[in-house]
Amino acid sequence: MLDQIDKKLLKEVADLHEIPQGAYNIRKNGAGLSRNTTANIDIVTKSDKPGIDVIIKPGTKNESVHIPVILSESMEDLVYNTFEIGEDSDVVIVAGCGIHNSTDKEAGHDGIHEFFVRRGAKMKYIEKHYAEGDGKGKRTLNPTTIIEVEEGGTAELEMVQIKGVDATKRDTVVKLHENARLIVSERLLTYLKQEATSIVTVELLGNGSTAQVISRSVAQDDSKQVFHLNMRGYCECRGHIQCDSIIMHNAQVSSIPEITALDEGAQLIHEAAIGKIASEQLMKLMSLGLTEKEAEETILQGFLK
Repeated sequence: MLDQIDKKLLKEVADLHEIPQGAYNIRKNGAGLSRNTTANIDIVTKSDKPGIDVIIKPGTKNESVHIPVILSESMEDLVYNTFEIGEDSDVVIVAGCGIHNSTDKEAGHDGIHEFFVRRGAKMKYIEKHYAEGDGKGKRTLNPTTIIEVEEGGTAELEMVQIKGVDATKRDTVVKLHENARLIVSERLLTYLKQEATSIVTVELLGNGSTAQVISRSVAQDDSKQVFHLNMRGYCECRGHIQCDSIIMHNAQVSSIPEITALDEGAQLIHEAAIGKIASEQLMKLMSLGLTEKEAEETILQGFLK
């Protein structure tokens, strides 16, 4: 059922070495490949468009859902997924897309994910992007993530793209209600002529809501990156944006942090930094016996960890 390419893609995007335990839905080349549900987590195929509904019962604890997508053919895949995270539940959702393109035609996946994190629920969402293949065809990934967090809920997002994707546009919109919490960690590496755009919009709508968005990236060769991080406080709330980038060779990086306070109780902070690898860091590692290239790789791995 899974060939060697499939297994490698699953390992890269979902840390899976075999079919997982618990709830999962594996999508391959535009169609469902394998699925399993549990007593607390149901997965239902949408009837009106491609995609699934993931329904997590209230009070569900210590369970996970894996929903990876893999492409091993040149095609344009589009999927709509909706997640209902029941009250007072605590779950981990592992998504991600892996592309293997050995043709001269484009292979791409667009995923539109909508989450409803109900009162008191906690959700950790992990999304990894990876692409490979010796074909000249482009490998593209364009995820849209829409999240609404109800009173006392928590959404933690870990978004990673570190290899092989030629072009990506990531659009993330989050709405936070009273005492809701958001934590976003984004890591990105581009090289050659790759292009990446990340747009994150956070609306703090309820008193006591908090948000932290941290983005780290490395741009190499002739690649281009654009980050537009928006945070809007409509009430007594706290928010922090931090965007750090290392630029190398002939790359281009644009970082646009934007904060808007619409209430005197909103406390919002933004930070942005773009720079090259510090020479003293290289020299210190090289004095320990590393070559310049090895020292450079060590610094970049630590930065993106």
